[in-house]
Amino acid sequence: VFMSRIGIIGGTGLYEMLDVKDSQEVCVTTPFGAPSDSLFLGKVNGRDIVFLPRHGRFHTILPGEINYRANIAALKMSGVSKIISVSAVGSLKENIRPGQVVVVDQFFDRTNCRKDNTFFGGGVVAHITFGNPVCSRLRKIIINAAKKNVSEFHEKGTYVNMEGPAFSTKAESLFYKSLGFHVIGMTNLIEAKLAREAEMCYSTIAMVTDYDCWREGEEDVNVELIMEILKKNASLGQKIIKNAIEKVDPDENCLCNDSLKNAFVTPFERIPEETKDRLS
Repeated sequence: VFMSRIGIIGGTGLYEMLDVKDSQEVCVTTPFGAPSDSLFLGKVNGRDIVFLPRHGRFHTILPGEINYRANIAALKMSGVSKIISVSAVGSLKENIRPGQVVVVDQFFDRTNCRKDNTFFGGGVVAHITFGNPVCSRLRKIIINAAKKNVSEFHEKGTYVNMEGPAFSTKAESLFYKSLGFHVIGMTNLIEAKLAREAEMCYSTIAMVTDYDCWREGEEDVNVELIMEILKKNASLGQKIIKNAIEKVDPDENCLCNDSLKNAFVTPFERIPEETKDRLS
């Protein structure tokens, strides 16, 4: 087990741009199955990092097919205590423009087919506190890093997690906008929930690529548009992460690292041994 590392979840293009030193690829097996891909270990600005491509290195895994439990478990087993997540999102606000960054502070769940979105069950009941779903300390570090590298960014916003893989209908997009949500994506809520259950700090850097499909006169979101914006702003995400990594202390204790203290309902002696082994 490696100790005191910073985890990064994102696309393979981001990893290639981070200028990782002493890079090595490690295959990890977890009690919850295989993660999206191998873990890539190395150093960025002298910090030990573990990178995981969310959709696999060749982007072969749908949002609904991702083994989120295995991804978070693999990072935990590799000694990661803090996770920085980077993902593409659509904007639901006029003033949040493509090419900008939102440091998300809230999530709203609109998924309906996702399974295995908790480590618990199988004879153990636990309920984490999730009112503030991202780590406030890690988020503040990312905000300060963004201030140094981005002329316009948004310090907070609610991420509505849709099911996918299709993009929104216009009616859905207008509905989410009417509720006051800021950005829309398909992946980050379950990551945040599982990271909290695993007592890990988690924060999201949302890279805005489009206006979804609510904005009159704007081209509806499509993959070509998303990839074009992502390529233009890839260096932006890289700069924010590299600057944030310098300020993250992976050994620093946080409330996130003690999130299970009062979470368990099931008495320890009543938890099946198989479940104890899986969660050990």
